[in-house]
Parts: sequence; structure tokens; C-alpha cells
Amino acid sequence: MLKGRKLQKGDKVAIVSLSSGMLGEDFCSHNIEIGVRRLKEYGLEPVFMPNALKGISYLQEHPEARASDIKQAFLDDSIAGIICAIGGDDTYRLLPYLMEDQEFITAVQRHPKLFTGFSDTTINHLMFYKLGLSTYYGPNFICDLGEIADEMLPYTKKAFESYFVDNSYNEITSSNIWYEERTDFSRKAIGTERVPHKEERGFELLQGNENFQGKLLGGCLESLYDILTDTRYADEKDVCEKYQLFPSKQEWKGKILFIETCEEKPTPELLEKELLALKERGVFDVIHGILVGKPQDETYYEEYKEIYRKVIDNKELPIVYNVNFGHATPRCVLPYGVEAKVDMKKKKIYIGE
Repeated sequence: MLKGRKLQKGDKVAIVSLSSGMLGEDFCSHNIEIGVRRLKEYGLEPVFMPNALKGISYLQEHPEARASDIKQAFLDDSIAGIICAIGGDDTYRLLPYLMEDQEFITAVQRHPKLFTGFSDTTINHLMFYKLGLSTYYGPNFICDLGEIADEMLPYTKKAFESYFVDNSYNEITSSNIWYEERTDFSRKAIGTERVPHKEERGFELLQGNENFQGKLLGGCLESLYDILTDTRYADEKDVCEKYQLFPSKQEWKGKILFIETCEEKPTPELLEKELLALKERGVFDVIHGILVGKPQDETYYEEYKEIYRKVIDNKELPIVYNVNFGHATPRCVLPYGVEAKVDMKKKKIYIGE
């Protein structure tokens, strides 16, 4: 896998809105101010791509504008990294504009760049994975750099700092604290802290061997489910099949699947349907293990564990639950296509470089 170089002071980083266009709305103006300040404190120069701030309606109607921004970011040699504004639910609509553009594909492969985001960004990650680029399921601009507390959440901040040179990130341990999702994201809430809770469980081994390894591949479970069905958008399954976005059973062989549930907090019944869609593709037959993200606000925490065991129905397949990535805060970083080793005696995940 190709990897973009790590960031250093003086680098330009592009901010792109590949899913929702909410970064361009007035109600996010304070997130921009905070996020820009933090990036500059790191010595980085944020560059908002031409369409990134055009708002929800415009970007909803113009997927080609979103695609143009990510293409231009790869064509611009002065840009070292790319940070997604936030997720959403329709970034699959960019695929025809990118996967049929040889200039874009060539730019990605000849000039790989660091790329970070989560949620619907899963679609973008899988596109880059198909093109041979390792990307990072990690912090985004609005939720993390634009976090309205006085400081970034410490665990997330450490994860973001792993994108910089001379900053290793070789092992992941559980955060000692988890936070409730905010109910007020407005300007008047600047400076307020998220509600913290002491982490009582840490990483949990639901079943299988305490030690396993493989290359990382996965994302948001709802995004993966949407790729395989027409539940959310009537054409999404067809579009994603055309570009073979969902990895084949052979590609899943030997991998560690990482999956997490989104802010919609799917019911246990829906979670079962989503997992069954992966099971029908043979994913659970060939992978070496599963990392499951902490459910946001610990909603359905115990119920989800039973669904995973029930659907997978293979006690030999290791499942590690309650890992800090995705929609629950704080967040770690998981790199696509990179070898990881899980040691549940030490409750650590070791990440290769």
C-alpha cells in the first residue's frame, strides 16, 4: 500500500466536504474559527478547497463539485494532507467522477497524501484502498479540530498528533474516559466540556483467541451496509457494485475487520441485519478477527454484544469490543491496509508502520 508522508510544520492541509456540506453553514462558523486556530498552532496552513464552504444545499445538488475538490487537492503538490470536514450519507455519488478520471487516479498513485476522516468517509477510504493508498480512519475537522471545548479531547489529540513526523503511534490502549455526545453544538456552548465518564470496562474480548493479527480493513457499519443494499439510496448498491467498492471475499482473507455504529444508534434488530449483510458476503469466514468500536453513549452496549455473537456464530473468531474509534468519543486512529497485532492479555493493539 502507498502511504502519504507525515505532516510537518509549514505544510498545507486541505479541508474538503465530501459528504455533508454543513461546514459552509453559519451554524458551523465557530467550528471553523476553532479548527483553523488549532491547525495553525500545529504550524499547519489550512486550505479550504473551492467548494468546501458552499453549504448543504449546493453540495447536495453538486457531487461533481465535491469530487473536484478532492481531485484538486491531490493535483496540488503544495498540499501534504487532506482532512474531511465531517461525514454524511451520500459520498458514494462522487465515485463516477473520480473512478472514471484517470488524471485523478494517477495523481493518487503518484503523489499519495495523508487522508483522514470517519463515518460516511468509509466510502472514500474504500475507494482509496482500491487505488492502493493507505488512509486513516480517524479525526475530522468539525468534530475533532473544531471541538468546542477549550482543548481537543486528550486521547483524540494524541491520535491526531500521530499524523506528524517524529511522532510514533505504534500501540493503542483503551481511553480511561469516555464522553457523552453533545446536545448543544452552538456558539454559545463554546468552552463547555463534554460530560465525562470513567471507563469501567476497557477493551473486552467477547470470544476467540487473546492474540491475533492481520491487516486493517473496515469502517462504519452503516456505510458498509448501504454499499450492499438499496436501503438508504436506491442507486447506491448499483453504483458501488459498478466500481467494485466493497472488497471481495479474497481481499478480506486474513484481515482484521474494524466496524463501528454511527450516531443513528441502530437498534439491535437493525444491527443484526447489517451484520448479516457482511456474513452473506463471506467476510466472517476468512478474516482473522474483529475490532468493534464503542457504541456512542454506550447505547445498546450489552445488547450489541449478544448480536455479534449470535450472527457470527463462530466461537473461534476473535471479537474485541469497546475500542475507541468512530462515532464515540474520544477517538483513536486506524490505518487501512496496515498490519495490526492484538494482545488481549495486555489489552493493547499494536500498529505496524
